[in-house]
Amino acid sequence: MLQVRKANERGSANHGWLYTQHTFSFANYYDPKEIGFSDLLVINDDRVQPGKGFGTHPHRDMEIFSYVLDGALEHKDSMGNGSIIHPGDVQMMSAGTGVLHSEFNPQSDKPTHFLQIWIMPNRVGVLPRYRQKHFKEEEKRGKLRLIISPEEENDSLSVYQDIRVYAGLFDTNEHATLTLPENRYVYVHLARGSLLLNGQPLNAGDGVRIRNERALTFSGGNGAEVLVFDMRPNELPEF
Repeated sequence: MLQVRKANERGSANHGWLYTQHTFSFANYYDPKEIGFSDLLVINDDRVQPGKGFGTHPHRDMEIFSYVLDGALEHKDSMGNGSIIHPGDVQMMSAGTGVLHSEFNPQSDKPTHFLQIWIMPNRVGVLPRYRQKHFKEEEKRGKLRLIISPEEENDSLSVYQDIRVYAGLFDTNEHATLTLPENRYVYVHLARGSLLLNGQPLNAGDGVRIRNERALTFSGGNGAEVLVFDMRPNELPEF
């Protein structure tokens, strides 16, 4: 079963330096019907103005990853990490016992567009860790590339949860099918462009809750970039 949530149904906030759209309840946006799905807690679609960003702030016991669509994002944290991520890069951080970090747009002339995603961990009190990896366009072109998994399968980034995240790029006749084991939930977020999911048309910002499906076919893309979350069958994140 596919349950589509259109992009314009999301929450949003305009802070001047930041325009953000919330797939799930976050900060001042609250919808009791949209409090995450399985272990997926947050998908924030953020656009950060030049030279602006999120100042140093703490996190604890949360799996957090950033996926840059346009521009650049500068990361610094209390573990001593400092880097700039660009489109194709995935930044994965396990907050564990606690970490301080900041995220800024280091560019002086254009905004940065990125997704900030939070996943509930299956263990708490771990040592914080940070990893970053670049996935080439050809790895995602017309296919679903595993980018995050519990056991670092296929050279993906590790996560403390039973979740696998795929990224794909689709245009024209490109298509791919993801076959699922029994009893899995899936969330699909179309980051940009348009796409058909099992024949269902999606546009940029749309999301889909998926239950009781064994195969997902992605086709008919027009500049489409998609993230796919394969998760355990749990309705809401467990806090």
